[in-house]
Amino acid sequence: MRDLGVVQHGAGILAEPARAFDLPAERDEAERITDELFAAMERIGQVHPFAKGMGLAAPQIGIGRAAAVVQPPGDAPAIILLNPRIIDRSEETDEQYEGCLSFFDVRGLVPRPLKITVETTALTGETVTTLYERGLARLIHHEIDHLDGLLYTARMHAGVEPIPVEEYRQTGRAWAYE
Repeated sequence: MRDLGVVQHGAGILAEPARAFDLPAERDEAERITDELFAAMERIGQVHPFAKGMGLAAPQIGIGRAAAVVQPPGDAPAIILLNPRIIDRSEETDEQYEGCLSFFDVRGLVPRPLKITVETTALTGETVTTLYERGLARLIHHEIDHLDGLLYTARMHAGVEPIPVEEYRQTGRAWAYE
């Protein structure tokens, strides 16, 4: 992944909260960074197909700004997250294995809410509120964590460690998004 321009765990930028955009004043900057995220996802997708969806946050490509892109599975349109903030989450959670482009060779068992309500900023400066559920909520939450300077390993239960991909494949607990 490093060869494809993805910052790997241990890099300082992954532990720092990303700086929000002042929209619409920084619209050009937000569009440029979003374009860079899409270009990086395209490069990654050519080498590693993600039929079950994927996401990428700006800090993962070395940019400390609050932008992320999520590609749901299938033909669903990509979701652009600018200045995203979780404003509500369900009490009901589940625990699934997650992968991360910054930890490509391991998977971790992560508890997350089944529903989250996310507030984002449109390029025009308007606030948009969206409810995400299940697998898509998990993926969106993972990317927002990146923008808050958190890696999925911080959400894992104490004493639980990531496992190698080969071992994960033998668990029979394939997660919808990798």
